[in-house]
Amino acid sequence: MIEKKEDIDFLQDTLNFWKKINMSQKNMLQQVIVKKHFATGESMYSHSENCSGLFLIRRGQVRAYIISESGKEITLYRLFDRDVCIFSASCIMKNIAFDIYVEVEKDTEAYLIPTSTFNKLSDESVPIQVFTNNLMASRFTEVMWIMEQALFMSFDKRLANFLLEQSSIEGADTLEITHEKIANHLGTAREVVTRMLKYFQNEGIVSISRGSIDILDRKKLEQLIER
Repeated sequence: MIEKKEDIDFLQDTLNFWKKINMSQKNMLQQVIVKKHFATGESMYSHSENCSGLFLIRRGQVRAYIISESGKEITLYRLFDRDVCIFSASCIMKNIAFDIYVEVEKDTEAYLIPTSTFNKLSDESVPIQVFTNNLMASRFTEVMWIMEQALFMSFDKRLANFLLEQSSIEGADTLEITHEKIANHLGTAREVVTRMLKYFQNEGIVSISRGSIDILDRKKLEQLIER
């Protein structure tokens, strides 16, 4: 049960339908919402679970990804503070036919709204239906962008884009990340990542060391993406 003012304030700020639902509906949400903590590397949700519910990320970082039949991963999108994970409540979306996994990249604190409660309130409330539809549209837009990159963008551009994005997330030019992890994000083999990073290193764009990558020339990475 959510009782603390700071928790209720977070719900009000994150769920834009909060001010549009009645007091009974607000009380129902406060009664069932559970605060959860997840450690780095932990699975927040996998396809084998029975539809956890809607996760609201208070603080932390997670990624949603899919796995191919050959075992390759590709990141669909990432979530940060105040983001909402709709695919952890995939049974809300009756026609979703692919398996989603959600992995914790940094220690994360989140609130969980059980699917049964969210479905019940959604049936009663147009603002909640609008919230759900907008959230689904936003996530699918991100997924389509990733698919477009994977299908139509050359790998050097994709890797350059990933390195710049990761640098922005970390707020640093030194990235503590393995080639294997990059491969999992981009849906390719580790050897492909290593080969391209060595090319970048030979061009003076990055410096590679065990478990980390230093960005030396951001402008060249940007030019790679633009050309």
